[in-house]
Amino acid sequence: MTQIPPVVPPLPRTRSHDRQLPVGSGFAWLRAGWADLWHTPGPSLAYGVGIFLLSTVLITAMVLLRWDYILFPALAGFMVVGPFLALGLYDKSRRLARGESVSLARMIVPEIASRGQVLFTGALLCLLMLVWMRAAVIVYALFFGVGTFPGLDHIAPMLFTTPTGWAMLIVGSVVGGLFAACAFAISAFSIPMMLDRRLDALTAMGTSWALVIHNLPALLVWAAIVLVLSVFSLVTGMLGLILVFPLLGHATWHAYEAVR
Repeated sequence: MTQIPPVVPPLPRTRSHDRQLPVGSGFAWLRAGWADLWHTPGPSLAYGVGIFLLSTVLITAMVLLRWDYILFPALAGFMVVGPFLALGLYDKSRRLARGESVSLARMIVPEIASRGQVLFTGALLCLLMLVWMRAAVIVYALFFGVGTFPGLDHIAPMLFTTPTGWAMLIVGSVVGGLFAACAFAISAFSIPMMLDRRLDALTAMGTSWALVIHNLPALLVWAAIVLVLSVFSLVTGMLGLILVFPLLGHATWHAYEAVR
């Protein structure tokens, strides 16, 4: 009687996520993004204007609805969903690399290899932003109670001239930093990755996390660049988004190409 030899499953293959990126890689990605921005600049700048108008409408709505108590965490949370909103900019950079023509219409409706998974990831990022905003409200309530929010005119003196305010700033910065680090790690490469090839959301986010961890020095510099440019957009009354958002979107695509 013939015996069938046992089948031994193959061991999982290990794949290194260390890309040996130079520490200053972020500046190279920024230069490449700048070149893409000014190659047929109209669609990219129009995209930035759209993001600026969307931000202005949302901020105005929060003020009118007296939701100003979540204004600052909402502005910080914008960086969480930013990678999802930049899909059209990734597509333009990809088309430029292929030598194809670009247009605003194509950027608004880009070709996405994993469309459903990208939408799922966008929903998860929105959920993360909402949790971040709720955590900010809880931190505020722990230090100042659950009374009526004093308004934007009084919040700065409360935060910067009282011991309680300084304590809240420290704790809030730590909590917000943890949310920001998590959001950056899972979204730095996952959305461009799913735009480019068929992949499920959890695999893409896990791969993005691994790429960030294994290339931490270069990605910390890149995160600092994103933070500085985002703060610049805020201090210009969001007008800076018209230029900064397209620049970061195109640069993010080149960051993805560097680790692909």
